[in-house]
Amino acid sequence: MNYDPLFYPYASRRTTVYARYGMVATSQPLAAQAGLDVLRRGGNAIDAAIATATALTVVEPTSNGIGGDAFALIWAHGKLHGLNASGPAPQNLSPQTLTAKGWREIPKHGWIPVTVPGAPAAWAALSQRFGRLPLPDVMQSAVAYAQEGYPISPTLGYNWNLAFSSYRRELSGNEFKPWFETFAPRGRAPRIGEIWRSPAHAQTLRQIAETGAESFYRGTLAEQIDHFSRQTDGYLRLEDLAAFRPEWVEPIQVDYRGFQVWEIPPNGHGLVALMALNILNGLDLPERDSAERYHLCIEAMKLAYADGRKFIAEPPSMRVRVEDLLSPAYAEDRRKLISREASEPQPGRLPQGGTVYLATADKEGNMVSYIQSNYMGFGSGLVVPGTGISLHNRGCNFTLEPDHANILAPGKRPYHTIIPGFLTRGGSAVGPFGVMGGFMQPQGHLQVMANTLDFHLNPQAALDAPRWQWLEGTRVELEHSVPEHIAESLARRGHRIDRPVGSGSFGRGQIIWRDEDGVLAGATEPRTDGQVAAW
Repeated sequence: MNYDPLFYPYASRRTTVYARYGMVATSQPLAAQAGLDVLRRGGNAIDAAIATATALTVVEPTSNGIGGDAFALIWAHGKLHGLNASGPAPQNLSPQTLTAKGWREIPKHGWIPVTVPGAPAAWAALSQRFGRLPLPDVMQSAVAYAQEGYPISPTLGYNWNLAFSSYRRELSGNEFKPWFETFAPRGRAPRIGEIWRSPAHAQTLRQIAETGAESFYRGTLAEQIDHFSRQTDGYLRLEDLAAFRPEWVEPIQVDYRGFQVWEIPPNGHGLVALMALNILNGLDLPERDSAERYHLCIEAMKLAYADGRKFIAEPPSMRVRVEDLLSPAYAEDRRKLISREASEPQPGRLPQGGTVYLATADKEGNMVSYIQSNYMGFGSGLVVPGTGISLHNRGCNFTLEPDHANILAPGKRPYHTIIPGFLTRGGSAVGPFGVMGGFMQPQGHLQVMANTLDFHLNPQAALDAPRWQWLEGTRVELEHSVPEHIAESLARRGHRIDRPVGSGSFGRGQIIWRDEDGVLAGATEPRTDGQVAAW
């Protein structure tokens, strides 16, 4: 891949990291080091991904936890494999149950949005199919961080304090007390540089490692989750946990500028990124720092999201086919709707039919694109007493609207925002990439791919480049690093421009590319505490 040698990162002192034998890129240095340690002890990229992911549940609990979901794209044995480890709604939870209690939409906190957590099953499944080292060895660093503690990093401390302030205002029931006991044991969020530890978290990770996650779904931990749910009027039951298995899936892709961009199929919304790239495929993007380029990318994303929000659900509930949404003919129809003015996006007509990200690579050619999340920071606000298991709130992406593809149903998986990405060319792996951050994620994928494949930026520059985020209608957020003349030009086209404070809403990503000689090139965001660990 040829990079633009004249581009210098706009606001980052980081540079692309190069190495030969192994690499881990993620949002927390301690987690990256956990993955690198496994590589140096003879593990492969899959082992490193598990080590990093499990460590992240400890060293970045503001974005993920043991009680969250996960997705992965794995390049192994010369092929790309997909894993969907997102869990379904409890069997005793239905729209009728909620509407009878006066609910008109799914809340963000408490038991209602809690679906079966899939992350522990993902670790076990990845280890069993592709791993080399025993799972207890792979998870050793995660257990140690939880047992012995670690100092709070800057971005982590900032987000932790935000979550604590919000939860103190909003969460008052007895079911939320274990969260405060676990994550605010001194009556406040831990401060930057302060040591935080969670021995209960360590013990839970040990049980998961020693039993291959069986304890979490069909053993002691499952019983503790069930007991807490029953005790606090929750809906999740032992039977829901016992029935869960992660699903191996076939990744989906589009060709873009001579490369293949891959995503996990629905119920995740990686499809949105692919639809947007497909629309851009028929356009020649002008120079990178031009209002016209921003406008075209924003409009393509709006059209793709309009379709995604209407059609994406668990596959049996989708009323259109993925191949129809990704067809060149449909992309051409959508492309024709782009004009010089900002549009109010509407879905097309078709034939009926807070998250952590990490990337790893090893010297043998294995590569992993992995993402897991509790959603909206810490998730539901529920922590299973004595376990450190912070339960996610993925079910809040369900709707109670009748006849909607994504309506809540017992045993159904919700629309999911976390998406790992992967790039190949001519049947060979280029590498994993991802941009965490809720509904920003497909938008981040689009921008990173355009920076890489249209403008030939190196990995660090592709992540550093100023970002935009479409919100709704004609509302668009621009980072402050986007030049003012571009913002003014977009406003003249009818875009309603916001300039938010900080960079938290624009995603946080990582990249690892492998070149023809096997050299690895990795990068991580200036918008987080991340690190590329390599050897």
